[in-house]
Amino acid sequence: MNKNTKEGNKLIFTDKKVKKNSKIEIHIVGDKEIQKLNKQTRGKDYPTDVLSIEIEEQFPDTPYYIGDIIINLDQARRQMKEYGNDDVRLEIAELAAHGVLHLLGVHHTGDH
Repeated sequence: MNKNTKEGNKLIFTDKKVKKNSKIEIHIVGDKEIQKLNKQTRGKDYPTDVLSIEIEEQFPDTPYYIGDIIINLDQARRQMKEYGNDDVRLEIAELAAHGVLHLLGVHHTGDH
């Protein structure tokens, strides 16, 4: 299934299933930490606003671990006005929602 976003990008929905008793962890970091993670996970040596890192693990007696969302507070502060947010907390919330969508299998054109 495809859907257009307000920016004109197409959303691509995979057939990924959501499981009960699952967890997603959210981490808030700065430029240096996210740049390091971006290089390790995507081979891109620069800071970004948000990363979604799939874990997809189940351990005995624990929730199914979908993955981590890493949010760059420094970038959130820089870009919040550009995206119409007057408070960095709103920008963080939008970045978190974006990350959750990626972990649940919703991507936009250009993602790999």
